[in-house]
Amino acid sequence: MLNLRTTVAAQYEDGPVKVVGELWDSRVYDDNRGTPLSTGDVNALELVQAYVEWRPRAPFGDGTGGMIQAGRFLLNIGSRRLVAADDYRNTTNGYTGIRADLGWRGGWKSTFLYVLPQQRRPYDLSSLRRNAVAPDYEGFDLVLWGGLLSRANTIGRAMVETSFVHLGERDRAGRPTRDRSLNTASARIIADPVAGGIDYEVERIVQRGEISSSLAANAARQKVAAWFLHGDVGYTFRGGWKPRIALEYDHASGDRAGGDYGRFDTLFGMRRADLAPAGLYNAIIRSNLVSPGVRIEATPGKRTDLMGSLRPFWLAARQDAFSFTAVRDATGWAGSFAGTQVDGRVRHQVSKSLRFEVDAVLLAKGRFLRTAPNAPPGRWTKYVSLNAMASF
Repeated sequence: MLNLRTTVAAQYEDGPVKVVGELWDSRVYDDNRGTPLSTGDVNALELVQAYVEWRPRAPFGDGTGGMIQAGRFLLNIGSRRLVAADDYRNTTNGYTGIRADLGWRGGWKSTFLYVLPQQRRPYDLSSLRRNAVAPDYEGFDLVLWGGLLSRANTIGRAMVETSFVHLGERDRAGRPTRDRSLNTASARIIADPVAGGIDYEVERIVQRGEISSSLAANAARQKVAAWFLHGDVGYTFRGGWKPRIALEYDHASGDRAGGDYGRFDTLFGMRRADLAPAGLYNAIIRSNLVSPGVRIEATPGKRTDLMGSLRPFWLAARQDAFSFTAVRDATGWAGSFAGTQVDGRVRHQVSKSLRFEVDAVLLAKGRFLRTAPNAPPGRWTKYVSLNAMASF
């Protein structure tokens, strides 16, 4: 299967006002009929950005500035684990609404947003295979609002950050949903890597609200009590390649029988970074998993960087589906060990306008992914992608 994305962007700026437009054309060619295909792969001829940005000349507070965006835009908030553009996929998460970034006295920065996440169309398989064109939809049946507050150099050189977002979702004609009403709050501390020093990050996310037990219009409502934890500590060596080694841990709650609904919802979070080398590889997301890991990164040159990681995976709740795979054993007999993943990435910036990348994943399936009732056959999952990005 060949995924091809073409992007055309335009920008006009006059003093404190900027107007931005960006068109994506994401298509698939020569796809294997047995390969899953979704709106994560195809979104032909879509205006993903069309917004006005205003940066007032008069400063706020003690000289810090502000910015207001209105229209259609890409959005990355905080760690990007909950709200992100996720532009490494062939398609992206786009949002329509308003965003305001403000600076305050004492070094505090804040972000406020009220947006309608774009729902990619078309979504039926035959239209996707034909690369059919249909404008994405946004409406008040899917609303995201909230804010973020952060301050650099608060605990030594570490930044502290806290956020809250609310997702409201309801059915519309032809689109049944789980009617999610989710309140998600996070707290994060992060110290970025430095040569010859230790870096670290801890983020705790708590999710509460309500969700329908199924897509049926009369489905019963369930209370939600879910959470996610990410932690890592790394060290960057001095020297030409500046190698960094890090120990990582991710824990996303799953749904257990009885009581509140416990499966963590990553909302519009990025796929890449923590759990996989590429956004197109979507078997693993932040839901129903426990995973320690080790990661090694290096930069052999100014234009080249390398990454490799090793991660075993367990289910946080053995009767729930593992991560994004939909593999499930309602009896719990298949156990909780899902398997061990080895992944790697090589990127090389050939010139200012051309970049190449190779991503690879090898997942050795554990007992759960081999013996659960709907587990696909085979002992291995293998993934390789070759990517080229050209800018003109």
